[in-house]
Amino acid sequence: MAPAIAGEREELVRLCSSKNWSKAIRVLDSLLARSSSIQDLCNRAFCYSRLELHKHVIKDCDKALQLDPGLIQAYILKGNALSALGRKEEALLVWQLGYGNAVQQSADLKQLLELEELLSNAKQNQPVIFEEPVTDSSNTKQDLSVVSEEHVIDSSVAITSSSGSGSEDIIDSSNVNTPDNSETQSKSDDRVKIIIPNEIFQAGPIRIGPKLLAASKTKTKSISLDFRLSRGIAQVNEGKYDGAISIFNQILRENPTSAEALIGRGTAYAFQRELESAIADFTKAIKSNPSAGEAWKRRGQARAALGESAQAIEDLTKALEFEPNSSDILHERGIVSFKFKDYNSAVEDLSKCVFRDKINKSAYTYLGLALSAIGEYSQAEEAHLKSIQLDQSFLDGWTHLTQFYQDLANVEKASECLQQVLRIDGRFAKAYHLRGLLYHGMGQHRSAIKDLSVGLSIESSNIECLYLRASCYHAIGEYGDAIKDYDMVLNLELDSMDKFVLQCLAFYQKEIALYTASKSSSEFCWFDIDRDVDPIFKEYWCKRLHPKYVCERVFRQPPLKESLKKGRLKKQDHTVTKQKTTLLRAADLIGQKIQYNCPGFLPNKRQYRMAGLAAIEIAQKVARTWRSIRNMNKNGKKAWRRERISMASQNRGGSCCSTSSSSDTSTSYGFNEERPASGRYMSWHDIYAISVKWRQISEPCDPVVWVNKLSEEFNSGFGSHTPMLLGQAKVVRYYPNYQRTLDIAKSIMVDNKCIYNAEDKVIDLSEDGKLRKIRQASSCYDLHSIVGENFWVATTCESTAFEGKQLEGTRITVQKMDKRGFDFAIRTPCTPSRWEEYDAEMAIAWEALCNSYCGEAFGSNDMDMLENVKDAILRMAYYWYNFMPLSRGSAAVGYTVLLGLFLAANMEVTANIPTGVQVDWEAILSSTPDAFLESIKSWLYPSLKFSTAWKDYPDVTMTLGTTGSIVAALSSYDSQVL
Repeated sequence: MAPAIAGEREELVRLCSSKNWSKAIRVLDSLLARSSSIQDLCNRAFCYSRLELHKHVIKDCDKALQLDPGLIQAYILKGNALSALGRKEEALLVWQLGYGNAVQQSADLKQLLELEELLSNAKQNQPVIFEEPVTDSSNTKQDLSVVSEEHVIDSSVAITSSSGSGSEDIIDSSNVNTPDNSETQSKSDDRVKIIIPNEIFQAGPIRIGPKLLAASKTKTKSISLDFRLSRGIAQVNEGKYDGAISIFNQILRENPTSAEALIGRGTAYAFQRELESAIADFTKAIKSNPSAGEAWKRRGQARAALGESAQAIEDLTKALEFEPNSSDILHERGIVSFKFKDYNSAVEDLSKCVFRDKINKSAYTYLGLALSAIGEYSQAEEAHLKSIQLDQSFLDGWTHLTQFYQDLANVEKASECLQQVLRIDGRFAKAYHLRGLLYHGMGQHRSAIKDLSVGLSIESSNIECLYLRASCYHAIGEYGDAIKDYDMVLNLELDSMDKFVLQCLAFYQKEIALYTASKSSSEFCWFDIDRDVDPIFKEYWCKRLHPKYVCERVFRQPPLKESLKKGRLKKQDHTVTKQKTTLLRAADLIGQKIQYNCPGFLPNKRQYRMAGLAAIEIAQKVARTWRSIRNMNKNGKKAWRRERISMASQNRGGSCCSTSSSSDTSTSYGFNEERPASGRYMSWHDIYAISVKWRQISEPCDPVVWVNKLSEEFNSGFGSHTPMLLGQAKVVRYYPNYQRTLDIAKSIMVDNKCIYNAEDKVIDLSEDGKLRKIRQASSCYDLHSIVGENFWVATTCESTAFEGKQLEGTRITVQKMDKRGFDFAIRTPCTPSRWEEYDAEMAIAWEALCNSYCGEAFGSNDMDMLENVKDAILRMAYYWYNFMPLSRGSAAVGYTVLLGLFLAANMEVTANIPTGVQVDWEAILSSTPDAFLESIKSWLYPSLKFSTAWKDYPDVTMTLGTTGSIVAALSSYDSQVL
């Protein structure tokens, strides 16, 4: 052994004998800087344990176990540290792991017995303290574990706090120079350790770190400073932040650049949520000593708490330069990256964190969240389950797992998780909100109200619970209660933009509730949001804009007392009759067929009933129209007339267009004004309007409106936006369509040799080998890199009304989102000219359907004779889905009408939509109606059966005459408890 090293080891033994653990640690730092000795790591861990710096004990033990996974000593020390931190279950896991390794090898029997005793005591919940000697691996074998109840006051002091993960986080300002330090203290010994929650300065119980029971007899200036620092930190421990700040102020008056005092005061400010002041102190500490890694780390945490995610990540990255393998900093940066929606970075950091700290439950559950965001659902579930495996009472872990299952629409597993959460804590408000959301998503509004009310009894100002409960009351016709809750939302003080959006929505929803209440006693035909509600109101409602402009320009709805005295539906609306019962049972069975069997789509009983009732009403009214047409045909009268109108092509012309730019002559189709005395002819719009109104009344918080009934904004193209990829997040419902949509975009780019940029200018792609690169591209990133800017391409939709014409279908857009990924979506702008084109297509499709059925196929039960009728119904659906004329809800409305039209032709759809199929996307991504038919008919047509049972159903309009009776019918099914 080299003389210098031998001398250091002798000094190490001397320092430990005198219980000067801090200086012993400094010697071990020096030894470990030259070589990574497993025994030196354990020795340093032991010295840290004497100072009760348990987090550092765990770090050194983890490093030692990485070098030698069978090192019993490290398992013992780590388990003791975890136990001292109150993490009993984690300590037991570590000891069990150590014991399992020990019995499989020739281990030190004395240490093996110690492990047995620790495990036995832990299982009996008895406190244990291990005080065995740590054997030096050098030639000098001395006892380093001299135990005393007294600790030398050292510049290493600590504040600890329990976080959601049950772990502690140590601020370690190493190498901080302080003006009044004595010359006997080396620079590496001048440090302050402050342990605070990992959840970035959120309030929590704080416990004292090292027990400062005795002081050195040497009354030096340094000792005085350490004592005052420890007093200030103790004040923080006890939650006496003002007292702590006062002490640190006194120190800083004498030593303005004391990094320890600045970090301590900054921490106190942070716990008081005075984050700007905290950041100022941490910044001063960094200026005083740029190598103070803890100051970088804490400033990063404070910035994250302020929402300054980019700056927070920069600070935490800097902190990692001083401690590259810190699982704590990786944990912190991973959480901030997740909140910053940089999910890939979050996965990278949190994966490294759990590799180094295999029992960090918080890191596991955030890893699960990040993995879920990028679509790695199997790995995400595994990470979430690991977090609760580590701690069966980990509420955050159970909550995140619940959200994971709800996002995937796994009702059974989500409800099981919620039951477990409430067994752990029956007063956990978040659980009641989550279950309320689940019930709401399943259409069980009354059950949702019960849970949300319990949640509000715990947190009365929870805006999410209030808004959701208001919407549930609104949906079931309890308008008085709905208005009260909406008003409470509007009167709350807010602290985030998300809550501000809810407050804006509450304004619009309150007006819609008042409007619906005013129509409650009227026939449902008088409920007409599209005609009665101001276009500006509807535009701002759809866009979730601030209502100030609306308040100034739009007539407000009358008070509730002028519409309904009691603020709720009348008793007769709830009256149960045989006709209603028959009708609702039939509707429930028919409506189930609208369910998409894809991740993210919850089964919703209310929407089933809505779709079933709408389909039956459509069938009844369409059948009457077809009988009228049939009768007119028999009498030799023409049921149709055509008006020739000139319609300019809306294709842009130029090399990037798929059709000519010249004006085409188009035809608008309507019914002959000569009508029989009884009955009424229906247009395509009349048919879809039935389904739209049912969709509007079934879930009133969804702004479902006809786009052409919006304000003048319609002229510039109000459009729908359906993202598949949003930043780095894979949208659970729509990402399955990503690859197919990407391939179609590439094909369009290659065929047209151009794209449109964000300013709708044509960008040529025919040069610099771009077309070859596009063919080879495999992602949005590749395409955007080739083009060099945000862009869009449009799918085509083959016209039936105008031979040879190609309509613009939907726009596939690629938009870069900062450094965090892309918005890859389909968008459908509805301009007046586009509306005219699709209006004509829908009219032609409707005429073709009427002609197909009202001829020889009328009333036939021969499925072969009805083949053209089937095709005509699907062609009509094809143009509807490409049209996308609603602000939202086009998919449900389109399939509901499809079910109704098949019923009207005496064909019942008996099959559910196959797993993974989204009918609207099949239409959008098909360039011709025939291609759409081929993708749907293979599973739809075999399921069709001839049936006239629907003709025996009570008339929907007669049975459910008023708006109030319809609201009651949609809300009358029994809610099942999850």
